[in-house]
Amino acid sequence: MFDNTMRQVKETAFRPFARWFRNVPPVLLTLISLLFGLLAFAALLSQFYWLAFIAWFFNRAFDALDGVVARMQDSQSDFGGYLDILVDFIVYALVPIGLVLGQPSAVGFVALVLLLAVFYVNAASWMYLSAILEKRAVGSQAQGEQTSVTMPAGIIGGTETIIFYSLFIIFNHWFIWLFGLMAILVAVTIMQRLVWAARHLD
Repeated sequence: MFDNTMRQVKETAFRPFARWFRNVPPVLLTLISLLFGLLAFAALLSQFYWLAFIAWFFNRAFDALDGVVARMQDSQSDFGGYLDILVDFIVYALVPIGLVLGQPSAVGFVALVLLLAVFYVNAASWMYLSAILEKRAVGSQAQGEQTSVTMPAGIIGGTETIIFYSLFIIFNHWFIWLFGLMAILVAVTIMQRLVWAARHLD
């Protein structure tokens, strides 16, 4: 919902730090973000929540830096954008899985299945719609977006996902309720995009 605004904020906030990495390939920064995501997962398995949150923070920081550095170097690439979203989805799957495996319960597994199932449908809802918009030449370039492909807006976007995942880790004893709330809001987002597509696509 706030992604377009937050991309501008991110660009401004991370540009001073990006200068430290001006000679680093952006793809390497993406892979470093993956390593921090894997560390967050391992920490969640062991219930080291403070370590998991720090690793999650650096995962998000390096995820932001790779794009800023790529634009600073004028080295944006389709592969870089592809790898970035792939790493995001790996980490977005591992964090809730790590929480549930760290505190296993039947209710926790049900909440996890519900959340990941809704994520699965949501991924199809925005990625295919994005592909159609790019095909029609009304995608990211036409909109002046900083992403490789356009990301149709909804209640839950990248910014809201970061907020929810931070809450998952900080308030880990309530993660089942938070999983449920996020699943509901993602389902509403799917319906938003479906209604938009029905109105605007032939």
